[in-house]
Amino acid sequence: MLGQLTAPKNLCLLRLSAIGDVCHAVAMVQQIQRFYPQTKITWVIGKVEANLLQGLPQVKFVIFDKKAGLKGYRDLRTELADQKFDVLLHMQVALRASLASWCIKAKVKIGFDRKRAKEGQWLFTNQQIAPQHQPHVLDGFIGFAAAIGVPSESPSWQMPIGDENELWASERLSLASDKAIAVISPAASKAERNWHAEGYAKTADYLTQLGFQVVVCGGPTLLETLLATEIITLSQCEIVNLVGQTNLKQLLGVLKLAHLVIAPDTGPAHMAVTVGTPVIGLYAHSNPCRTGPYLYQNYVVSCYQHTAQEQYKQPLEQLPWGIRAKGSDLMNGITFTQVQEKLHLLIDEHYPELIIK
Repeated sequence: MLGQLTAPKNLCLLRLSAIGDVCHAVAMVQQIQRFYPQTKITWVIGKVEANLLQGLPQVKFVIFDKKAGLKGYRDLRTELADQKFDVLLHMQVALRASLASWCIKAKVKIGFDRKRAKEGQWLFTNQQIAPQHQPHVLDGFIGFAAAIGVPSESPSWQMPIGDENELWASERLSLASDKAIAVISPAASKAERNWHAEGYAKTADYLTQLGFQVVVCGGPTLLETLLATEIITLSQCEIVNLVGQTNLKQLLGVLKLAHLVIAPDTGPAHMAVTVGTPVIGLYAHSNPCRTGPYLYQNYVVSCYQHTAQEQYKQPLEQLPWGIRAKGSDLMNGITFTQVQEKLHLLIDEHYPELIIK
C-alpha cells in the first residue's frame, strides 16, 4: 500500500457509475480531502453521474462517455495525455472501466482485493485494497481511502446542490402544501426491482392520513411515467407528481426538503442519504446489508434473505456475499403491513410530533 507519511500530490479516481455508487464514492472523496487537503483530485466519471456531482468542491471531473465506443477511450486518453498521477483509485470492476484505466497514467494503480477484483480487474492494477468481510458498497469504497493512509471515520457528505436548485424545490413543494413531505421514488432501473403500484398507492393514502403531503418523483422514462400514473390512479389522496420534471440536482433539492423517502434499490434512495433524509428501502433482489441506504438500514423492508435461501438451498451466511436473487415477481413478497411498521418506527424516531393521535 501507499506509504502513510506523505500525501499524494495528485490523485485520480475512476468510478463511472451508477448514481447510488457515486454517492457512496463522494463520502470517500471527502474523507480524503479532510485528511489530505492539498491533494489534487481528478474524477473520471460517467456523463449522467457528472450532472449530479458537478460543482463538488476541489474535484476536477473528466467525463467518459461509455456510449461513444472507441472514441470515448480516445477522448479520455487525449484529455489526460499531459497528466501523470501519483495514485489511481480504480474503483469499478467492469471491464469497460478497466480498459479506461489504460488511458490514465499513474505510478500506483489500486484496485479491489483479488476476491472482489472481478472481470480481471486485478490485471489492470499493481496494488489492492485490504480484504473486507461482507462490506457494504460504501465500506468497500472507504477501503480505497484506507489504502492511501486515510484513517477511518463515519461517512458524511457535502453535496453540491446549488442554491438555485434548493430554491426551485422549495417553491415547488411550498406551492403544493405546507405539510411534512413524504417522497415516493417508486422506480428502479429494472422493473423487476419495483414494488407494485397497489402497495405504493396504499402507502400514499396512509401517509396522507398521518398528515403528510405525498410527492412521487423519478425520471422521464416510460416505465417511470406509467408507474407514477398508476399509483396516482389507484390512490385516494392528492399526490404531487414530479416524475420527469426534475434534473438530478433539483431532485436532490426535493429529497433534502423531504421528511422521509420510500424507494426500492435505486439511486434516489442513496441521494437521500447524502442529504440526511431517512429512507425506507424496499429490497428483494439484492442484499440490503450490501446495497441498502447506508445510514438507515433499520428501516429497510426486505424479503431478500428468505428468497435467496429458498432459491439457492443454503443459509444466507454460506452464500457468496452480494449474490442476487432472481425472478420477476420477488418484490410481491413485501407487504403493506411491513412498510407501515417501518413508517411508524421512522416517524417515532425522527418526527414524533408529526403523528396524528
